[in-house]
Amino acid sequence: MAALRQMLRAPPLQARARAWAGSLATSCLADRCLWDRLHAQPRPSSVPTFDWFFGYEEVKGFLLPLLQEGRVACPPRVLDVGCGTSGLCTGLYTQSPHPVDVLGVDFSPVAVAHMNSLLEGGQGQMPLSPGHPASHLCFRQADALNLRPVAPSGSFQLLLDKGTWDAVARGGLPGAHQMLLECLRVLSPQGTLIQFSDEDPDVRLPYLEQTCRSRTVTVQELGPFGGITYFAYLVKGAP
Repeated sequence: MAALRQMLRAPPLQARARAWAGSLATSCLADRCLWDRLHAQPRPSSVPTFDWFFGYEEVKGFLLPLLQEGRVACPPRVLDVGCGTSGLCTGLYTQSPHPVDVLGVDFSPVAVAHMNSLLEGGQGQMPLSPGHPASHLCFRQADALNLRPVAPSGSFQLLLDKGTWDAVARGGLPGAHQMLLECLRVLSPQGTLIQFSDEDPDVRLPYLEQTCRSRTVTVQELGPFGGITYFAYLVKGAP
């Protein structure tokens, strides 16, 4: 993954990258124990979250308009699958001027505990305040291949996947395919699934179009961020 290689070279993250590089190079990115170890790494209080690819600031202009498209729920429900310790959920919650109901899920209990602590004001931080008084945020442990314990069918209007499908695919395409089917199951009929990835459209688009035949699949180029061009693959239901 180009984004992973670039992240490991980025000067502000060199110390952390050196600690992670061996595990990332030799381990399966679908292995929960790997992520538990990575999320347990100490971090300065001034950097409470960590983002692969890019953070909320880079894509807020892209995300916020999607929350207003054909809303059938107020606030719209947003699911971040494989949220890790990313600032994507917290950015939406604290900065969206519109009400949002955000759920971040990850199979790593270490990541979930870290984000819930951050939300409540632990780790030397102030409790997070919503950008809109009607907004809500929580984090729960869940496996992206089986979201039934936390997500009924058709219950989310926007589903975010920032590199999670890419990581699951490193463990085998059957698992990645099951994850996509789960994402489609929990998405509302008019909802939108966004897969953020650095994978080329020539590879990703045919797979998504074949699997998501009842929905519209498009791609939008993002960045470059840190010298890398990313793609947002959008899977949309009927308007």
